[in-house]
Amino acid sequence: MGLDEDALDYHLTDPPGKIEISTTKPTNTQRDLSLAYSPGVAAPCMEIAEDETDAYTYTAKGNLVGVVSNGSAVLGLGNIGAQASKPVMEGKGVLFKRFADINVFDIELDEEDPHKFVEAVKMMEPTFGGINLEDITAPACFTIEERLREEIDIPVFHDDQHGTAIISGAALLNAADIADKELEDLEIVFSGAGASAIATARFYVSLGCRAENITMCDSSGIITEARAEDNGVNEYKQQFARDVPEGGLADAMEGADVFVGLSIGGLVSQEMVQSMASDPIIFAMANPDPEIGYEEAKAARDDDVIMATGRSDYPNQVNNVLGFPFIFRGALDVRATEINEEMKVACAEALADLARQDVPDAVVKAYGDDPIQYGPDYIIPKPVDPRVLFQVAPAVARAAIESDAARIDLDLNEYEEELEARLGKSREMMRVVLNKAKSDPKTVALAEGENEKMVRAAYQIQDQGIAVPILIGDESKIRQTASSLGLDFTPQVADPTVGDYEDYADRLHELRARKGITRTEAGDLIEGDSNYFGSVMVEQGDADALLTGLSHHYPSALRPPLQVIGTADDVDYAAGVYMLTFKNRVVFVADATVNQAPDEEVLAEVTKQTGMLARRFNVEPRAALLSYSNFGSVDNKGTRKPRNAARMLQDDPEVDFPVDGEMQADTAVVDDILEGTYGFSELDQPANVLVFPNLESGNIGYKLLQRLGGADAIGPMLVGMDRPVHVLQRGDEVKDIVNLASVAVVDAQKE
Repeated sequence: MGLDEDALDYHLTDPPGKIEISTTKPTNTQRDLSLAYSPGVAAPCMEIAEDETDAYTYTAKGNLVGVVSNGSAVLGLGNIGAQASKPVMEGKGVLFKRFADINVFDIELDEEDPHKFVEAVKMMEPTFGGINLEDITAPACFTIEERLREEIDIPVFHDDQHGTAIISGAALLNAADIADKELEDLEIVFSGAGASAIATARFYVSLGCRAENITMCDSSGIITEARAEDNGVNEYKQQFARDVPEGGLADAMEGADVFVGLSIGGLVSQEMVQSMASDPIIFAMANPDPEIGYEEAKAARDDDVIMATGRSDYPNQVNNVLGFPFIFRGALDVRATEINEEMKVACAEALADLARQDVPDAVVKAYGDDPIQYGPDYIIPKPVDPRVLFQVAPAVARAAIESDAARIDLDLNEYEEELEARLGKSREMMRVVLNKAKSDPKTVALAEGENEKMVRAAYQIQDQGIAVPILIGDESKIRQTASSLGLDFTPQVADPTVGDYEDYADRLHELRARKGITRTEAGDLIEGDSNYFGSVMVEQGDADALLTGLSHHYPSALRPPLQVIGTADDVDYAAGVYMLTFKNRVVFVADATVNQAPDEEVLAEVTKQTGMLARRFNVEPRAALLSYSNFGSVDNKGTRKPRNAARMLQDDPEVDFPVDGEMQADTAVVDDILEGTYGFSELDQPANVLVFPNLESGNIGYKLLQRLGGADAIGPMLVGMDRPVHVLQRGDEVKDIVNLASVAVVDAQKE
C-alpha cells in the first residue's frame, strides 16, 4: 500500500480526522454539571464581565490558539480552498498539542479578500489567546498579518513567513560559527522571493546580517534596483532590490557565502556550488525536492559544505515544528500582546545554543543510534528533542517581558520547572530531587568511567551543578572520549592503574580476608574492577556516593557494594525500588531487584525504607503490602507474610505513615474499593507505596505497570545501604545516570 492510501486510512479510521475535545473538570454528577454549566457558570461570566482579563483565569483562552487559513497556498498543493485545507489545519493542531501542550481550534475561512479575512479573524479575538495564520498566499499574507498585528491585542504569527526564517536563522548562527565567518560579512543569495523568502531575509538582518549583502532572485532573475524602478516587482520584494547588474541565479551565486533556497527543486547545479566562496553554507529548502540534492552539493567541492534541507532523511532538517509550538507557549504564558522581533530572535538563539549541547540518548536512538554532536551535520536540534520546550519557551517569555510585550511577569526559573512538568510527571518529580541535590552537591564516584555514557553523564552532572563526578577508569581513555564527544569540561578521574591505592587494597583485604580473598587478590580487584574500587572509595569516605552497573548484570554489580559497604547499622536488608509516574499519580514499587523470597521481617524493613525514599521526593507515603488476598480472605503461609509485616509496622513507633495489608493490588489503588468495601483500612487514600510479596511478582508488576499502564520508571533506587549506592540497569540512558546521581546526592545529604 502506498503512502497516499496509508494516509487516507489513517484519517478515515473512526473517529474521522485527528482531533477531539476532552473535558478537564469532573462531569460525573449533577453537581459537576451545575458547576460546569447552568447555574454555576454565571459566576465566572460575571467576573469576566467586570474584568475581561479574568477570561485567562476562568476559561481555556490562555492556552487556546486559532489556526486560521483560507486554503490559498496549502503546502505544495496550491490554492485548494478552505475546506480542502482542513486536514492540514487539524495536523497543525496536533503538533501544537504534541510538542507544547497547546489546545487548538482550526478555523477554515472561505474568503480570499484580505480585508474581509481580517475582519472575520478580528471578531474571534475573544475566543483565543493567539492566532496562527497558515497557508495563505502572498502578498495577501503580508497585508493580513500586518493589519491583525495592529488591530488585535493577542499574538498573531504567520508560520509560513516566520517559521522557516527562525529555524534557518538558528542554523545560520551555527553554520557561520563552524565556518568561522561573521554574520555581517556574509554574502547571501536567495532563490525565491515569496512570503517565506522575504520574511527569512528580513529575519537574517535582525540576527546581524546586512541587507546590502543580500541578493534575492525570483523567477525573472536577480531583483535589481532597475527592475524595481520599472515596477517589475511588488513592494515587498523592492526592499531587497540591489544596485547590481541584471542576471540569473548562477550569476548571483558567484562568490556567495550562503545560498538560501525557498523556490523549486533542481535549480542549482554543482558548477554553481563550485562558484561560491570557501566553506559555503547551503540551505536548499524546497520540498520535497531541494534546489540541489544533499549528496550532489557535498560532492561538488573538496572543502566543507554546510548543508541543510527541509527533508528528514538528511542532516540539518529545517522543520518549523522547532519553532511555532514553543514560541506560542512562551507568548501565551506571559499573556503577550504580540510576537515581536525580539521574541523571534530569542527563539533562534535558544535553538542555536541547544544544538551545541550534548544530545540525549532518546534523540540519538530516534535517529538510528548514529552519533549526533555539534558540527557541519548537526547545526539545529532534532524535532523530537524534548529539551526544546524548556529551552525555547523561557527564552521567548523572557524576550516578551524585556520588550514590554508581556502582560504578566514570571519567575523564569520556576517557569522552566513548570514546562518540564508538562513533559511528564517523572520530570516534575525528578526536579524536586535535582533542586535538593543542587542545594548541597556531593562527590559521586562513577564506576565503569571509560564508558561513553558515563563520561557524558559526568559532564551533565557537573554542568548542572548536581554533584562533583569522579570517573573511575583509565584516565587517558576517559579524557580522549570527552574530547571526541566535544564535551567542554575536564573530568575528575580516579585511575586505579596510576594512582597510589595500596590503602584501598589493604582495606578490601581487611574486610574480605575471612571470606577467602588474599591480599594479592584484593590488589587485583582494586586495580581491575571499578565496582570494588568505587565501593572502597565510598566506604573510606573519599567519595560520598557510588553509581555502578551500567554494563554488568544487576546481581554481579550489586555484590561488591554489599560486600564492602553493606547495609546501614539499623538495617539488615537492601532493596530495589522503582518510582513509577503516571499522568496524575506517583507510586513507589518494592522490591523489584534484590530480595527473592522475603519473610515478614524483610517485607517490613523494605516498606520502611521505601517510605523514607518517597519522602525524599516530597511524597507522603501510604503503604500497601500486596497479596492475592484481602485482609485474611485467604489464610496460608504466603498471605500471612504481608499480613504480619503490616501488623509489625503498625505497632512500630518509628513508622509515622499509614500502612496496611495484606490486600489485592486493585484494593490498594482504587479509592472506591478501598473506601466502599474496606472502610476499616488504615489507608484513607489509595496507596502510593506498593510492596510486593516477592521479587518475582515485584519485577513482573513494575514492568507491566510501565509498559501497559504507560508509566515512566525511575530506578532502580537502592535503599537500606550504609552509604549511598545505586546500581544501574544494563543499557540505561545518560538521563537515567544523571537522575540516579541526583538521588544519590540527596541520600548523601542526610548522612
